[in-house]
Order: sequence, then C-alpha cells, then structure tokens
Amino acid sequence: MNEFELIARLLPSLATNDSVVVAAGDDCAVLDLGVPGRLVLFKTDAVVEGIHFTADTPPEKIGHKALARCLSDIAAMAGQPNSALVTLALPKDFAVARVEKIYAGLNALAQRHGVAVVGGETTTSPERMLISIALLGTVAKDQCLLRSGAKPGDAIFVTGQLGGSLAGRHLDFEPRLAEARWLAEHFSIHALMDLSDGLAGDLRHLLQASRVGAELRAASIPISREAKTAGRGKFSAKPPLLAALTDGEDFELLFTLDAKSAVRLLDAWKKHFPDLPLACIGRITPEPGLRIRDERGVRELAVRGYEHFAAKKSE
Repeated sequence: MNEFELIARLLPSLATNDSVVVAAGDDCAVLDLGVPGRLVLFKTDAVVEGIHFTADTPPEKIGHKALARCLSDIAAMAGQPNSALVTLALPKDFAVARVEKIYAGLNALAQRHGVAVVGGETTTSPERMLISIALLGTVAKDQCLLRSGAKPGDAIFVTGQLGGSLAGRHLDFEPRLAEARWLAEHFSIHALMDLSDGLAGDLRHLLQASRVGAELRAASIPISREAKTAGRGKFSAKPPLLAALTDGEDFELLFTLDAKSAVRLLDAWKKHFPDLPLACIGRITPEPGLRIRDERGVRELAVRGYEHFAAKKSE
C-alpha cells in the first residue's frame, strides 16, 4: 500500500466540523473561522533524515527546506503565510550547535516571508532526526485556488524547470508565493498546485480532483540543466525527459487557465517575473487519463512520480 492508497483509506473516517471549507485532499486545508473576507489555510509537513536530507546536509539548508515545503503548499492555494509551529524529534546524542543552525536556516526563510515561529514541541527519536512544521496562512475568499477547477480546453502551465532536484535544488528552492498571488489577482486561474512528487504524479492528482484528462507536449516540458546532465554520479541517470516527469521535489507551480488567455499571460509574466521561466506544456481534455505527445505520436503516459512506501520511484 503506497501513501495515496493509505490516505484514501483513512479519509472517510476523518472527523469534521462546520468550519471546514476544503478538507484533506488539496495542498492545504481551507477553513472559515470568521475572518472578514479571508479564509484560513492550514498545512503540516515533515522532513526526515535519510529521506529528505542526509546526515551531512548543511543544517541551515535542513531548516530552510523544512519550512519551504509548507510555504510551497500555501503558495499552491495563492495564500499568504502567517505563523508556524515546529515539532523537533532528535536522537539522544544530538549536537546543540547543529540544531541552532537548523533554526537559523528556518528563521531566515520565515523572516523573508513574514512568518512568525510561535512555538512547537521537542521529543526523542531513537534513530534519526525529524522536523515537522504546522503552518497557518490566509487567502482572500475570492482568490483561493484549488486543484479541482481544471476545465477541458484549458492550457497547462508550469513555472521554472523540472528534474534533477537531488543535485541540490531540493534543499534551497524558493517557494513561489509572490508568483501564485500575482496569478490569482490578475488572471482567472482554474486549478493550481505545487510540484512535490514529480509532474507525472502530481498532474494526475489535479486531473483526478477535476475529473478531466490531459495531453502533455514532450517538447514543451522545461527540463533543468541537472536533469540533462548524463551520468550524475550518485544522482539518478535517467533520460532527461523521464527525470523531469518523475524526479520530484521541484516545488514549482502547476496550473491551468482558459487557453484564450495563454498569450496574454505569457506576455505579462515576462514583464513581472523575467528571471523565472513559464512554459505551456499541454492541454486539459474531457477524456480521462494522462497522455503525452512526442515525435512518435500520442500515447498513454505510464510513468508516475515519487510515492512513499513504494519500493522505489516509478520509472
């Protein structure tokens, strides 16, 4: 049973109340707590030694990544982060100086985005370090973006470049908070999410939530330099396109909007975010399933992204 099968099994039994606007299944929970004109976003995420970082990872980057993962999910709802709690699980022989440097990296990112770190919990973890962040944010009621709004005929866009994140980008990426809020303010975005488990996996979640299908254009998928570099030592030596589809931890924005607005969006984007590429990579279709078009024609896309509890990444 992989993580998504486990989640699907647990979801029907979750308790709820009248404040819940969107429960589990999107990038954040969305709550109506009576804040005038605003909805509350609630997110938790964890990084585990040996899974998300290694024992020799610079500690400042561990702290950065721990918070940045949650900030990326707030961005995926076009929200503004506000305050965080940190749960820190440490082995008994932990080094105090290393923990202080982890918090230095976490606090530096928090300060850049106006996030208050308001407490948390410390506990013992016998074998390895774990850091879990619970993050609150808000979003305007008329600008909260979900995964479930994609429509047939929509153009599919992605920011940045994909694949090869293990070469270092997974530790120091910048959450696309400003870009997502700009999109929500200036365009009618139909569906939005961030890319954490790979394009081939995460796009499927968007399609399932929206009850649509998609066709990707292989030539349009933006592939990072790291993914194009063959024989990357201890990193995956997948073909570049496969790396862009499946490597995961890109933390870029994936979104859809009416194809008639695509050119206007691309022109405006270049003016506001000249240093961040934006690519139209395909279209939403009424037929279910995920397909890819390349020089051989159109075929079903068989590969998937990263899945916890699976034996290995799908290839």
